[in-house]
Amino acid sequence: MILIKQYKLKIGHLSTIYHTNFILMENEDFMNDIKQDINWILFGTGPEMVHAFKRRELDIGYMGLPPAIIGIDCGVPIKCVAGGHVEGTIMVAKKDYKHIKSLNNDIYNVLKQFRKKSIGVTSKGSIHEVILNYYLEKFNLVDEITIKNYEQAEFIAKDMKDGILEAGVGTPALAVFASTLLDTHLVIEAKDLWSNNPSYGIFINNKFIQSESNLVLKFLYHHKNASNLLRNSPIVAAEKIAKTFGIIDKDYASSVLKISPKYCISLSEGYIEATMRFVKTLYKLKYINQKLKIEDIFDFQFINQIHPEPAHY
Repeated sequence: MILIKQYKLKIGHLSTIYHTNFILMENEDFMNDIKQDINWILFGTGPEMVHAFKRRELDIGYMGLPPAIIGIDCGVPIKCVAGGHVEGTIMVAKKDYKHIKSLNNDIYNVLKQFRKKSIGVTSKGSIHEVILNYYLEKFNLVDEITIKNYEQAEFIAKDMKDGILEAGVGTPALAVFASTLLDTHLVIEAKDLWSNNPSYGIFINNKFIQSESNLVLKFLYHHKNASNLLRNSPIVAAEKIAKTFGIIDKDYASSVLKISPKYCISLSEGYIEATMRFVKTLYKLKYINQKLKIEDIFDFQFINQIHPEPAHY
């Protein structure tokens, strides 16, 4: 008898708890509809996931737009087929530092507090690192502030506690986690850093798009339902996330969900425009070698079917 090895759907994800994977991983309707074994693969950063796509080790991935754009520029065969969340980057600091509201809502005034000091951020090419680097370049602070890169945001909070860092830039989860270790507060909120910045999207291997279009549609249908749950029933969503994650409780998850509650899967005009601003920034800062076009990054065929209504961001 010949044994046929069953194919496993390979989905890459991050530890960001407001990504819908943490709802779908325990969702029976999703599993029954997909009718396929799934290998959920955790990555520390988006750039790591891009390398996995390059090695053809993933079918689907949850990640921020900048690392994906850098990958596409290098020939990685992926397209963004749906959104997930916008404005997912914050800056957290020790209580000694002033909030942007008390500094004339001026990002420069916030950043100049950290001259001759250190700020932690995720790895080179991550959305948080690109945003931070953009402002340091804009305000001529590159040589005045030390930047330390981390593969995991949790280590940023630990080094803040140990006095190695004065601040950190990352997801809302960084702000919540840091507050459990030491006395911190947000100094720049998500809405103030980069309007509509596409904190994550759903990326799919180009060959998988061509060969498994029905499976892509099924996945996005459930991605949309999970996104609706995050937006409309955050307490229920927090309970499900905490159960899947295992090491956090629903109160912790709820705190993270509240910081930037802009959950939707639409590829809205604002989402696209913010992405193309990133393309210009990445090109100017020499992360990429060409000015990619919208069609180089996005494939709209699925989202036009799954989310034809106006965006909910």
